[in-house]
Amino acid sequence: MSFTIVEEVTPRLNRSELAVPGSSPRFFEKAAAGDADIVFLDLEDAVAPDDKPQARKNVIQAINDLDWGEGRLSVRINGLDTHYMYRDVVDVVEQAGAKIDLIMVPKVGTAADIYAIDMLLTQIEQAKGFKNRIGLEVIIETALGMQNINEIAAASPRLESLHFGVADYAASTKARTTNIGGPNADYLVLTDADAEGNRESHWGDMWHYAIARMVVAARANGLRPIDGPFGDFSDAAGYRAQALRAAVLGCEGKWAIHPSQVTLANELFSPSPAEVAKARRILKAMKEAQRAGQGAVALDGRLIDIASIRQAQVLVKKAREVGARKPRLAPVKKAAKKPAKNKKPAKKKAAKKTAKARR
Repeated sequence: MSFTIVEEVTPRLNRSELAVPGSSPRFFEKAAAGDADIVFLDLEDAVAPDDKPQARKNVIQAINDLDWGEGRLSVRINGLDTHYMYRDVVDVVEQAGAKIDLIMVPKVGTAADIYAIDMLLTQIEQAKGFKNRIGLEVIIETALGMQNINEIAAASPRLESLHFGVADYAASTKARTTNIGGPNADYLVLTDADAEGNRESHWGDMWHYAIARMVVAARANGLRPIDGPFGDFSDAAGYRAQALRAAVLGCEGKWAIHPSQVTLANELFSPSPAEVAKARRILKAMKEAQRAGQGAVALDGRLIDIASIRQAQVLVKKAREVGARKPRLAPVKKAAKKPAKNKKPAKKKAAKKTAKARR
């Protein structure tokens, strides 16, 4: 191991991250009561320009009025290249910052972008006397951001996670696709022809490099790597395939742009019972091997050694985190004070009845 020890950020379960448009308050209560590990209220791409001021007000009210649970509420602000960003940060954090866990920053291109948001948050937190420190989620969705990803990942102690924004990344790199995540039929290879001249085609994953690159930068700085959206929310099989590819590469979770994707993400980014059982068998076998003075042994016909212990510990730790998650309850609104009942009319009514009885 290196002398440089990588410290992981504050642990936060992040298997699913549900996107909720700030301009659609009808979705807020359901999102607050749902099973997503993290919910982000979106002020950016999901909100039309003319609706952004009202969306900001909607989000502030929802944060203050609803119970979002502990450690699971994020707000995606507009990009630093827009005139909406400043008001997003100042208004939302000043008026609801004590209840916000994370701010999501889109289209980050350089470490200086992170510094700008960090500076604003620090000043607001100090001025308002907040006890909590708001964390940062960063979306890598441009060629510039991917080029500077190492510096971005190390830019601030507030950073918690890197997210892959596949649609804008595709546009930035001028990729020939209109899909939001998933495969592309043109990204394939052909096998050599067989004796009869037949050839097979095999699709590749055009996002493999970008996601793997993000995972390395995130893990080298103790951050969570999170895969972004999958646009076809009617294609559960496609979402499942993309999520599993991301999980295999080391991502901790994936966005959900529809509530139906939350269940899938929670399942796919949780170790299966079979995986956990095998991990525990590895730990047990290695413990017995070490007692016998052995550094490596065979298990199920395969070699396991010290590195296998670390692999198994990752799965067991994640299983414990998932098991410790408390189920969500229905959201609780702040109860409005009911006006005191006026009992005088009731007394008059009773008096009239008495007079009538005397007659």
